[in-house]
Amino acid sequence: MPLTLASERTKHQPSVKLGRVLVVEDEVLIAETIALALKDEGYDVVTATDGRAALEIVHQLKELESNGGSGVTSTLPHQLRGRSLDLIILDLMLPYINGLDLCRLIRREGMTVPILMLSAKGSETDRVVGLEVGADDYLTKPFGIRELVARCRALLRRYQQFQVQPEQPSLKYQDIALYPQECRITVRGVAVNFSPKEFKILELFMSYPRRVWSREQLLERIWGPDFIGDSKTVDVHIRWLREKLEVDPSSPIYLVTVRGFGYRFG
Repeated sequence: MPLTLASERTKHQPSVKLGRVLVVEDEVLIAETIALALKDEGYDVVTATDGRAALEIVHQLKELESNGGSGVTSTLPHQLRGRSLDLIILDLMLPYINGLDLCRLIRREGMTVPILMLSAKGSETDRVVGLEVGADDYLTKPFGIRELVARCRALLRRYQQFQVQPEQPSLKYQDIALYPQECRITVRGVAVNFSPKEFKILELFMSYPRRVWSREQLLERIWGPDFIGDSKTVDVHIRWLREKLEVDPSSPIYLVTVRGFGYRFG
């Protein structure tokens, strides 16, 4: 069987799980030793004995993420269903797909999970190659199990410390979300590019929904009091914004013209 669950210890297992670890190692004794040591520390552990089985787990996890956790594939180990990986321990010499190629493929999938690479090859060149393809740490065989557990702790600590949580939109109106710190706007869930002036205009509108702004007020707030030019530039920018925001720019529902006064949002 290319994919197995780590066997259970007869001793009591920690009730609080510290994370999910995938061990990819074709030597069964080494895989079981690592798995049991990590389980004793409080980790959920799944093992794969070849690169193809490990890649299948990665693909299934990506599919689950894209589907919001629904449609669980029956071959995915129960420890990983509805959850993501926190660490991968990856042997360099594997059947079907070797560790270097598997590491490249995992990074190509967009996964930032820490990877600890194991190898009997301990030269500086081998370590550099492993790190350059995407591994976060490199441990040479034979190794002490206490050192491996300590490296796993360190990798997980750094990963959890610096993992960036998605920023919540500071301004949101129906299908439009504006993220000031990222200078990013999504319209109906899709990121749309805006010029700096367009971004500032929309940020102002969304900060004061339904308030009417005259051209002169918009010029002063966005372009500044020293602006020298035609006030029609406001109309041009409003037209560009409508093309990016509205389903039908000729019948706007977000950027509405208030005849004789100016424009309002919403």
